[in-house]
Amino acid sequence: MNHGMLELVGRSSPLLQTDINNNEKLLVEHVASSKFLVIGAAGSIGQAVTKEIFKRNPNKLHAVDISENNLVELVRDIRSSLGYIDGDFRTFALDVGSWQYDAFIDSDGQYDYVLNLSALKHVRSEKDAYTLMRMIEVNILNTLKTIEQSKLKGVKKYFCVSTDKAANPVNMMGGSKRIMEMFLMRESENIDISTARFANVAFSDGSLLHGFNQRLEKKQPLVAPSDVKRYFVVPQESGELCLLSSLLGENRDIFFPKLSEELHLITFAEIAQKYLRSKGFEPYLCENEDEARDLIKKLPQQGKWPCLFTPSNTTGEKDFEEFFTSNETIDLDRFQNLGIVKNGLADNSAKLDYFLNTISEMRKLGKWTKEEIVRLFHEMIPDFGHEEKGKYLDSKM
Repeated sequence: MNHGMLELVGRSSPLLQTDINNNEKLLVEHVASSKFLVIGAAGSIGQAVTKEIFKRNPNKLHAVDISENNLVELVRDIRSSLGYIDGDFRTFALDVGSWQYDAFIDSDGQYDYVLNLSALKHVRSEKDAYTLMRMIEVNILNTLKTIEQSKLKGVKKYFCVSTDKAANPVNMMGGSKRIMEMFLMRESENIDISTARFANVAFSDGSLLHGFNQRLEKKQPLVAPSDVKRYFVVPQESGELCLLSSLLGENRDIFFPKLSEELHLITFAEIAQKYLRSKGFEPYLCENEDEARDLIKKLPQQGKWPCLFTPSNTTGEKDFEEFFTSNETIDLDRFQNLGIVKNGLADNSAKLDYFLNTISEMRKLGKWTKEEIVRLFHEMIPDFGHEEKGKYLDSKM
């Protein structure tokens, strides 16, 4: 466990160590006797869960991702830290939406567990109608496709990652994951399914904290919202959370981390200052972007780093995080530091079919607007809290 990373996000001890220790014998038995397919295996969470499976010596572990470069790094990381296993470990650089992936599944497809970690995860992905449609394809349609393939191949358990943003969603990414959860519950009639709602994964690819590393490497100012508080897990904890949910979760369970608001909520600006001090720099607070860009030329030589911390004013950002809603049934007793949303079957097939038919018609026409998709999401999620502010993170430094 990376204790330096834990300190940066305001924590002193690993979140899931006790739950892992209490269940390690069972986890090892499950993994050693099972065949796994991990989709989206080269993303930050995908790499973490692939390593958690690998180190418990699986019978078979196939890792699929669209990123050829990240798969290469995954293999280098595993070989350098964990070595080799007796089982069948292979990687495949495939787009899960492609016909090549379908051929790959048709040629084998013999797995006990399928873990789907692929997603478009950025709130800013709703800024245009075309990226938004791709988000629907990746987060919802590809999930349905891989579930159907899993059912046909006799897969024992399907796991799919969700997000804290699916609880009372206020942005289209969270809305897409909430709709995905609705589909998961319907599909659970025919295959066992579990999922997990995540906190932010610290320093995951494309995240603001990962961007801090990039800014220092490129000698650029650090920018962060001053008012947005978030919970964080470190990458290894994200892998452990997926492993526990996929192997020990019951059908329709949604796992989430139990995090104390008093102990663990932290602003991005606080993390930025901790991060700079860990690198030997004192934060220097700037008034605007121009000042920050100008001061980066001279402040680092004085042991200071220009920062710009401003209130959040972009579409889709919540001031706080939540992992469940007031009308969901929660089990807080089974694990020490994990909670579970317990779900029954919901009678919403007509609504789900309407969603698929509407999206299909848009795709056939080859044109659609963001406004049409937002209206559809409101029909699917009656209390959808989306507020269009007309400004996205791409318009800021």
